[in-house]
Amino acid sequence: MSTPDTLVLSAGYEPVDRISWQRAITLWWIDKVEIIEEYGDRVIRGADFAMSMPCVIRYKRAQRRVRRAVRFSRENVYLRDGGRCMYCGVGLALASATFDHVVPRRLGGATSWENVVIACLGCNQRKGGRLPAEAGMRLLVAPVKPRRLPSGPRERFVYADGMPEPWKGYLSRLSRDR
Repeated sequence: MSTPDTLVLSAGYEPVDRISWQRAITLWWIDKVEIIEEYGDRVIRGADFAMSMPCVIRYKRAQRRVRRAVRFSRENVYLRDGGRCMYCGVGLALASATFDHVVPRRLGGATSWENVVIACLGCNQRKGGRLPAEAGMRLLVAPVKPRRLPSGPRERFVYADGMPEPWKGYLSRLSRDR
């Protein structure tokens, strides 16, 4: 079984990061965070102590946020595109959404914000390895690199099956039946 991560919350209880349990213990040891939730079945033992592995921690004081570029990922492209196929506009669950390279990779298209959109399986197969115009299709919205994701910072952290149960109360959930 793999070692689970620890969810990090801001002083205002907003999710800000996922870190290793070792890093979480270090932050707790230097008194920067408090432990909110623990993995009850996992114990960390030292020479003269034992404690449960931290599952959710919270910064005690507000941290200065470094404004980083939005990371390119399947989930973030899904959020940018509003969970809709960029060819037909149908709403999709994250699990059934596919990546589509507007300019196919075989024609030199990059896997980047400006060339990848979310598409339903039908539209993705219909387009195939062609340009949208060659397939008789049009993009509803041209893909661009977002400055930030829509719906605020909580949307960057989406609860998904397989994540620890205690995280559910702190993370948003994308609708399965969109």
